[in-house]
Amino acid sequence: MADGQRVPTGLFWRGILALAVFVAIVGVLLFLPAGDIRWAKGWLFLLVFLLLTVTGSVYLWRTNPDIFVARSRIHPGTKAWDKVLMAILLPSFFVVFVVAGLDGGRFHWSHVSPAVIVLGYILLCVGFVLSFWVYRVNKFAEPSVRIQTDRGQKVIDSGPYAIVRHPLYLGGLIMFIGVPLALGSYWALVPMAVATVVIIVRIVLEERTLREELEGYKEYAGRVRYRLIPGIW
Repeated sequence: MADGQRVPTGLFWRGILALAVFVAIVGVLLFLPAGDIRWAKGWLFLLVFLLLTVTGSVYLWRTNPDIFVARSRIHPGTKAWDKVLMAILLPSFFVVFVVAGLDGGRFHWSHVSPAVIVLGYILLCVGFVLSFWVYRVNKFAEPSVRIQTDRGQKVIDSGPYAIVRHPLYLGGLIMFIGVPLALGSYWALVPMAVATVVIIVRIVLEERTLREELEGYKEYAGRVRYRLIPGIW
C-alpha cells in the first residue's frame, strides 16, 4: 500500500478472525491427540499464545498497520521454490502440536521438569517479541518470498536488521524451540527440527533472490555480516 494511504480497518478484524481460527485449529491438534479436554498444559499454552498474539496485533495496528497488508495473504509473484518450501514448513509446524498432544496429554513419553517448561515459555515470549519488533520496523515482512515492486520494497537496515539480516527467522526459531518445551514434550522437537532445516534452506534461497533482485541488498549484506545468529552464521 502506498505511503500515506490509510489501511482499511477491516484488515485488522480479518487478522483477528484469522488468529481465532488458527488458535481453534491448534486447540484441536492439541486436545484431540491428548484425549483429554482437561489437559492443563494445553490450556495454559493456548492462553499464553492468545495473549501474546492479541497484544502484539493491537500494538502493530497502532504502530505499523501496513504490516496487516503485507501479511494478509500470499501475494502474486511468490517464488515457485518458496511455495514448495511452505508446503513442507506449515505441516511440520502443525505436526508439533499433534506430537505434543500425544506425548504430554496421552502417553507421557517425555519427562519434562517445570524448569524446562518455564524455559519454554521464556523462549516463546522472546521469539514473539523479536518477531513483532521485526513487524514493527519492516512493513515488507510478507509471509512468502518475492520482490515487492508493487509496494516499493527497499532494504530495511534499522532495528533488529542492524544486528542480523534475517531477524524474523531468528525469532521464529527461538519460538519454535519454546513451543515443544512449554507443552512438556521433547518428542515434539523432532518435527520442529524438520521445520528448522526448511527455514535454513529458505534463508539461503531468499538471500540469493535478494542479492540478485533487490537494489541495495548487496551493500547491506556487506555492512551486516551475519544472516541468522550473530558471530556464527
